[in-house]
Amino acid sequence: MGPFLLAGSVALTLATCCAVLFGEITVTPREVLSTLANRLFGFDLAVDPIREGIVWHYRLSRAVVAMCAGASLAICGVVLQALLRNPLAEPYLLGISAGASTGAVLVIVLGIGAGAVTVSAGAMAGALLAFGFVAVLSFGSGRGAERVILAGIAGSQLFNAATAFIVTSSASAEQTRGIMFWLLGSLGGVRWPDVGLALPVLLLGLAFCLYRARALDAFAFGEDAAASLGVDVARVRVELLGLTALLTACVVSIVGAVGFVGLVIPHATRFFVGPSHGRLILGSALAGAIFMVLADVLSRLVLPGQVLPIGVITALFGAPAFAVLLWRARGGQ
Repeated sequence: MGPFLLAGSVALTLATCCAVLFGEITVTPREVLSTLANRLFGFDLAVDPIREGIVWHYRLSRAVVAMCAGASLAICGVVLQALLRNPLAEPYLLGISAGASTGAVLVIVLGIGAGAVTVSAGAMAGALLAFGFVAVLSFGSGRGAERVILAGIAGSQLFNAATAFIVTSSASAEQTRGIMFWLLGSLGGVRWPDVGLALPVLLLGLAFCLYRARALDAFAFGEDAAASLGVDVARVRVELLGLTALLTACVVSIVGAVGFVGLVIPHATRFFVGPSHGRLILGSALAGAIFMVLADVLSRLVLPGQVLPIGVITALFGAPAFAVLLWRARGGQ
């Protein structure tokens, strides 16, 4: 685990440097260092104000939010795959992304809140509403994991249908284009206030998941086995599902729906750190942060003069990577 964390930390540092240095306007390492010295330590080094603004207000804040989003989604994937004993479980399984999309579309198209509610706030409200809907549906007798999965599918279909209806019946062509870009994920509008939301939620989620790591190890053998080992199955399930809902809702409300991170990263990380959830949670958070930052860099560089939705990049790399993982797993059987 130590070598993996060391290599990952170096990789994350290099990825962050690339995120700050490269874009439509290239800045020099000296300008970056001078900006950091001025902003963090109160120096008064000479830096062009425009380039300082690009480094500090645009690229660095964007990179930090990308780290938080990637780490949060990867942690959610680890937790859900263990909790539901389903290797295809991912953060959007609970219908949270669909609910967030509906909330965002209501604000964009119908003007819910009369300008007092931002798109992020509408997305957060929609995400939490969707989770509440899934929680109500999944409450009852029967196997908990199966009920949660089925309830998540039902919730996703319902809120996706609501989003499609609103866009089709009420959105203009310009609004539809903006909605589609948001639904595919975008870091273009993030700034430091978004870091103030994403980072504390990530740290809270990471700490609690590490606290429940042994319970997740027990869940890997099934709910009955976990109960026999002294785990309060119902309580732990509610706590961790609620936490993944909060993490996912936070990410989606800020950057939109970004797929494959929570699905692929946990599987890839297992090859390096093993199945123990204490190591897997930390490793996946680090790998998810690296993957998201690099995806953001590529989204700005693939097409000159144009920024692609980050969800397009994560899907282009995530889908083939997941196919390779499935093939290797098949070969090992």
